[in-house]
Amino acid sequence: MTLLPDAVRGADSVLISGPPMSGKYDLFNRLLATWADGPVVISTGRTAEKVRGDYEELTGEDGDDVIVIDCVTHEQGDKREDTPTTKYVASAGNLTDIGIKFTDVVESSTGRERAVGVYSLSQLLMYWDPERIYRFTRVMTSQASGEGWPFVGVVGSTAHDEQVVHTLHEPFEVVETRVDDDDREFRVRGRVGQPSDWQPF
Repeated sequence: MTLLPDAVRGADSVLISGPPMSGKYDLFNRLLATWADGPVVISTGRTAEKVRGDYEELTGEDGDDVIVIDCVTHEQGDKREDTPTTKYVASAGNLTDIGIKFTDVVESSTGRERAVGVYSLSQLLMYWDPERIYRFTRVMTSQASGEGWPFVGVVGSTAHDEQVVHTLHEPFEVVETRVDDDDREFRVRGRVGQPSDWQPF
């Protein structure tokens, strides 16, 4: 298990930000597994099957317990019906539908301890401006927080202008990732104070 500090594991909302291949997806999955047995993943770039397979491979936990809001399968032309554990959205650009499906999951999960992850906000930023995505994440984090569910989002730091990434920072404890001499490292940039030192993972 990744040696994420208590400040991150105990946070109610975390944003993982970093360049490609720096371990963002790995940290994302491990954090969800640390937080809850049956996390909810809003997947903007991978099918539900792929999400569950990745989750098992990266965490050693049972992927069948993961609820997935799949923004990919219908866009690929495979028009499947919703199931209790998989909800389908026409595309990652349809924030209204994502919100509706998420509310369905919340309502059907009464009394369950869950955690919520969005992988990734970068995909959403291909459809919408940063302010719109910022408002969307605020609604999602407050809805999750109302259930006592922690929330993690991921954004590619090099895919957007630095100002765009900073627009998204506000409600989050930020974990930054990088690759240094082939080693993947992370540091925590809290809401106040200096960032932590870089640590390998």
